[in-house]
Amino acid sequence: MQSTFLAWMFRMPLIKRWSLMFCVKPENVAEHSHQVAIVAHLLAVIKNKLFNGDINADKVSTIALYHEASETRYGDIVSPTKYANAEIAREFKKIEFFAEQECLSSLPDEFQEYYSDIVVQDNVDKEYKDIVKAADILVAYIKALDELNHKNPEFEHVKERLGTKIADMQKNMPEVKYFIDTFLQACSATVDKLSKS
Repeated sequence: MQSTFLAWMFRMPLIKRWSLMFCVKPENVAEHSHQVAIVAHLLAVIKNKLFNGDINADKVSTIALYHEASETRYGDIVSPTKYANAEIAREFKKIEFFAEQECLSSLPDEFQEYYSDIVVQDNVDKEYKDIVKAADILVAYIKALDELNHKNPEFEHVKERLGTKIADMQKNMPEVKYFIDTFLQACSATVDKLSKS
């Protein structure tokens, strides 16, 4: 019997992010997950090299690649809807968990144990989950800055909301502060400016 696991994962490019907002540059879940994986890997390397961390950077980037796997089943639910109140957030978390279990069960039995703590976010080690969450927020913040640089005011509130979260994260995650100080500004540079650096 054919596994449908890859077929579901390959639907990520079809899932639009920021669906309630006007975007100058549309984005899909595959692009987002790829960027989160890159940033999560970098955060893990920073943590290990500069702040005595012991994170498997390759594993954290793999978790990041799959962190939106549930959306292949039910689409992207925008944050204002998902977190409208505690009860709604709780119910959406149940839906996400159910979708992750469906993704996991679409694998052959012999591989499910291996993927269990990669695809099912409740099974991810907290330290790894925190890094992926930080990367997720940073990537969304970079997206907001990019949209604002293209004169799209729709992302003002996103920048403010995520800026507050990033400020909080920096208190306990020095790797996030290092990332902000070292990499963030260049992410908004034009190709001409990048070529001159």
